Amino acid sequence: MKLMGIDEAGRGSVLGPLVVCGVTLDEERVKYLERLSLKDSKKVSPKRRIALSRKIDRIAECQTVHITARDIDMLRSRDINLNEIEKIAINRIISKSTPSTCFIDSMDVKPERLTSELETIHPQVKVIAEHKADDRYPIVSAASIIAKVERDRAIQDIRKKYKDIGSGYPSDPKTIKFLKTVPPGELPDFIRRSWATVKRIRG
Repeated sequence: MKLMGIDEAGRGSVLGPLVVCGVTLDEERVKYLERLSLKDSKKVSPKRRIALSRKIDRIAECQTVHITARDIDMLRSRDINLNEIEKIAINRIISKSTPSTCFIDSMDVKPERLTSELETIHPQVKVIAEHKADDRYPIVSAASIIAKVERDRAIQDIRKKYKDIGSGYPSDPKTIKFLKTVPPGELPDFIRRSWATVKRIRG
């Protein structure tokens, strides 16, 4: 039986992509993930995340979908909210791997609603969507770590040109300072212009 775990990184960020990851492996190989003592990526240091991501990549099949800031803005302009945007990536990942069971860290306040929706689209897949699934299921923790490593790489690529942009989150003073100092009319494509933070700062 093929199992899959799905999680994301960068959902609330004002800079860079939203990265959604699916980690797939046969059920009998889950024990190898369990031996890594995986946790939610936010509870693991950046250096440790990179080391773990390499081990996960050797154990399981990993696929990621990057939804760029520009794509997020375009979809939001069509009244597609962030949950629906994330579901686009989730459906793409499930369709590509067709697992028997899929564990998801639910972005929906009602996980049972997400479960029902995805099982309707993918009737051959049993979906288990829960809050904090990245702490409960090693396969979701693995997806969380891979997504975070990919997201960090994307932010590092931005830093090569723009230097001190902070973490990319609205709670980071460095990120807010960066948004305030970008010259008028020169907002780079990696900024999510539809975010309330940007509209407030940029008018």
